[in-house]
Amino acid sequence: MDQLSSLKLLGSWADSHTHRVQLALKLKGLEFDYQEEDVVNISPALLLHNPVYNKVPVLLHKDRPVVESVVILQYIDETWTGNPLMPADPFERAVARFWCHFAEDKLAPAVGAVFSSSGEGQKAAVDQVHENLKLLECELRDGAFKERRFFGGDKIGLLDIVLGCGSYWLAVFEEVMSVKLVDPESFPAFHAWLRDFEEQNEVKETIPAIDKLLEYARGVRQMMLSLSSSTSTSVPATAAANTTGNDDVTIDAIDASSG
Repeated sequence: MDQLSSLKLLGSWADSHTHRVQLALKLKGLEFDYQEEDVVNISPALLLHNPVYNKVPVLLHKDRPVVESVVILQYIDETWTGNPLMPADPFERAVARFWCHFAEDKLAPAVGAVFSSSGEGQKAAVDQVHENLKLLECELRDGAFKERRFFGGDKIGLLDIVLGCGSYWLAVFEEVMSVKLVDPESFPAFHAWLRDFEEQNEVKETIPAIDKLLEYARGVRQMMLSLSSSTSTSVPATAAANTTGNDDVTIDAIDASSG
């Protein structure tokens, strides 16, 4: 098929937003070329295809760029209709989009703040992460996603991809920051969902090895602490996590969502 040709992804190995697109393409059974980007020394291709943000991921379909990870996911789902990522019912589609926005607007900034702060500021950020996870736990237990294996139903859907590609960083943060973010006793439904998500073959093929993620996170954390000490100011949460629509890659890998 002509539409299946000329798919190329510009991304970064540690970027959760790149992982979202990679996972969606794999779930759809689509073959694609991948180009690793240096997010410090931006390539001419990235500057050309995303001149507004100069950030990954960028999906090229027949040399036409699509940017912003959630936009890319919806484009993929609408272009290749097999193995749908979004429900058919318009209301359920709206619910999935709302919780994607929640992940971008609420959860990701809180997770980023945990990574970029210390002391009382970090404690407040951890509390905020827990408040956000309580909302997701409630939806899984009694709300829109009750009795579902995944947010998308029996199979991984759009919201699973948005939340899952990034949630693995929660375990990395627990190790690096010595904090507890996902307590299985406090969030049993969310914890069970995340473990099931991470066990899927396509997810295992997409997410980097934990030791590599730990090394990366420790390096970025040290860099941020050094910067914070030299400037006597706290590093903004947006520098610590890829939070919403910009798909920033300073440590966007850490984020639990995208824009």
